[in-house]
Amino acid sequence: MEYNSYSPEDTFNIAKEIGMKAKAGDVFCLNGDLGVGKTLFSQGFAKGLGIEESVNSPTFTIVQEYDDGRLPLYHFDVYRIDDPEEMEEVGFSDMVYGEGVCLIEWANLIEDILPESYTTITIEKQLDKGFDYRLIRIEKEG
Repeated sequence: MEYNSYSPEDTFNIAKEIGMKAKAGDVFCLNGDLGVGKTLFSQGFAKGLGIEESVNSPTFTIVQEYDDGRLPLYHFDVYRIDDPEEMEEVGFSDMVYGEGVCLIEWANLIEDILPESYTTITIEKQLDKGFDYRLIRIEKEG
């Protein structure tokens, strides 16, 4: 499935819609270059889960937990992970196979430890369509 986003508001709302449909145990892998809007997407996704607190990229903490929505959200940013085994130190398996929803930025860096089934969300800029344009591609894996 593909979505066309022509503004930050579009990206936020697309993500919110996906978050509204998320179920316990879902894992979403969010990929895209720096500055493409992954954090904005994460904020919309969290809003779709009913999370009201401020959502920021957990670049230095690896994972941020949000419990005030209809489901817990485990928001990972694995950009700084050198070895996928480091993920166990933050309780990755418990979260991925738990009752919440996982949103993993830069998931391509830990492909070897992802569950069998997950959804990949790729955000791409296409400057020929405008500075704010983003193509958001969603693919079910496994």
